[in-house]
Amino acid sequence: MADLEKYGSLRSKKVLVTGAGGFVGSHLTEELVRIGAQVKAFVHYNSRNDWGLLELLPEDTLREIEVVAGDICDPFSVRNAIRGCELVFHLAALIGIPYSYLAPQSYMAVNAQGTLNVLQASLAERVEKVIHTSTSEVYGTAQYVPIDEKHPLNPQSPYAASKVAADQLASSYYLSFNLPVATLRPFNIFGPRQSARAIIPNILCQALSDGKVKVGSLKPVRDFTYVKDAVRGFLDIASTDACVGATLNIGIGRGIGIHELIDTISRLMGKELDLKVEQERMRPENSEVLKLVCDYSKARETTGWAPRHSLEEGLTECIVWIQENLGRYKTDVYNI
Repeated sequence: MADLEKYGSLRSKKVLVTGAGGFVGSHLTEELVRIGAQVKAFVHYNSRNDWGLLELLPEDTLREIEVVAGDICDPFSVRNAIRGCELVFHLAALIGIPYSYLAPQSYMAVNAQGTLNVLQASLAERVEKVIHTSTSEVYGTAQYVPIDEKHPLNPQSPYAASKVAADQLASSYYLSFNLPVATLRPFNIFGPRQSARAIIPNILCQALSDGKVKVGSLKPVRDFTYVKDAVRGFLDIASTDACVGATLNIGIGRGIGIHELIDTISRLMGKELDLKVEQERMRPENSEVLKLVCDYSKARETTGWAPRHSLEEGLTECIVWIQENLGRYKTDVYNI
């Protein structure tokens, strides 16, 4: 109930979520409906009329959502979706890092050009505020920890480079055209519904299948943010006028190595896991981001945001969800 009061300014707002059919987008869309916003969900067009992970939402929630299919790379469908909206949450993106080595042009088209389309349409339609989604990957391997927003940008993959371009476009539209843009930069979001291209569901679905866990490098250290906390980050930044023109990190401020992560999952499951490192799952050596640990003090000071879920609490919820939905995962196929 406290959150409903906190986000009262968003109640009845006409809101667009791009990438609403994705992992984070579906959670954000669901929460926006709960707090009373008028939600339009922009999903990638396909001939199957498949709405992605929105399909998993309760029927009474889905009835409250206007689903619009289109292509973030097409400026006409983007502007059509934005028309009539007061607030835009821009989450549509290609996100798998390994696939960005194979299809870098697609990443620039979706992440950079797609963001440009959203910004230009929002400007033309006089949107009140745009919340742009960044990623901690833009920092590259930490030059110091914890990482604050002043840390240099050092993209080490085509994915990260495309997101730097998108972030700079968002900033440029604020500086050049006074478009009210705020950028949220989350550190490694995880939670129910996430695909197995991400490390936590990748480990969990293998562990729950046969206990044989194949991974890439064990060296990276990551700061994992539970999806419910990330969604609050989006709502907090949208509700705070002081965030306009700013970039805010969110994370839990704790780094954990991949080996320790696997040990933690093993302990929570009460199951011994058979671990195997595979070369095909490794990033190119100079492209591997070795350490990401978040300094979220700016978000805390500006909006009051702070994480509410520990890694262990989030992992426990993920284990339960994947146990109940294991059939959705191709546990014998490496998902890049």
